[in-house]
Amino acid sequence: MSHREGLASMAVTFECHPRQVLHSAWCPQLLSTFDKKVELLSQTGIDYLAVLQFDEAMASLSARDFMHDILQEQLGVKVLVTGYDNRFGHNRAEGFDDYVNYGHEMGMAVIQGDPIEVGSIRVSSSKIRRLLAEGRVEQAAECLGRPYELSGRVVSGEHIGTEIGFPTANLQLADDGKLVPGSGVYAVKVKLEGSPELYHGMMNIGSRPTFGGNCQTLETHLFHFGSNIYGQQMSVQFVSHLRSEMKFDSREALMLQLGSDLRQAESALNKESEL
Repeated sequence: MSHREGLASMAVTFECHPRQVLHSAWCPQLLSTFDKKVELLSQTGIDYLAVLQFDEAMASLSARDFMHDILQEQLGVKVLVTGYDNRFGHNRAEGFDDYVNYGHEMGMAVIQGDPIEVGSIRVSSSKIRRLLAEGRVEQAAECLGRPYELSGRVVSGEHIGTEIGFPTANLQLADDGKLVPGSGVYAVKVKLEGSPELYHGMMNIGSRPTFGGNCQTLETHLFHFGSNIYGQQMSVQFVSHLRSEMKFDSREALMLQLGSDLRQAESALNKESEL
């Protein structure tokens, strides 16, 4: 639309979530890290990306002052497109009709975007967070338009997986604020630092109750893979939820279930690759 009107396109975002500035103890539950957000925005074909540094001074601005001082005076915005339910300004006290009126005063057109619906789901960040918390990664991917992803560094664990024939790469997240899907076993695709290949695998998110664990771990078993990847960067894409986390009576029972999980994961991943 911007090019049709003879204007450059610009996305406006913040480096950190505004609530992190206003409430330092708040955990953001991010769907994308800042770097990933920039990467995704760069793929849309926009001309410019404006990254605002949200602070107490900006938080105190009314919607009108934000539109005038930041959007118009600093960024030169002529046409403002907002999300269908987006609100901004101090305490988010004003709404879309107010933005339109302020824009009219300062010669800025204000347009409200249409909601995005996938099937019966009206897409929003809060809805996607709920889907992920429930382990519904397939539906979350449909809403996002891509598989949900976790990234970080492979660190050494307790090597229990190796002892039972299912060695795992333990993921230490690059950003503690990133939302982790609900506990359970998932079919995943894995990208390793420096490799163009997407490996197939299955990830367990949970506390390993069979072995008396009480801390959450992110453990990925890569299929047909035997290399040492400790210290490498790894990204995990969630394809399918296989089952909830379970406590088994013995290692043997767990091993039998993991064999079944592996076959189910391979089937789900092969089916997804054919789409």
